[in-house]
Amino acid sequence: MSEPDRASFVATLRAVLWSFIGVRKRRDYQQDSTTLNPVAVVVAGLIAGVIFVLSLVFVVHWVTASS
Repeated sequence: MSEPDRASFVATLRAVLWSFIGVRKRRDYQQDSTTLNPVAVVVAGLIAGVIFVLSLVFVVHWVTASS
């Protein structure tokens, strides 16, 4: 049996962003479990988490500065 092709980093990032929302179809989850590289998932999760936290800090700073 041949090993399935690995997903690109963009596909990995898309899967991580869907997981932030918490909505994923079973078919897509099963496909992700066979094609995603665990190291790429961790890197994409860290990048998305940092961007999310920085955007929250920016929004809070913007709201409190305009008050």
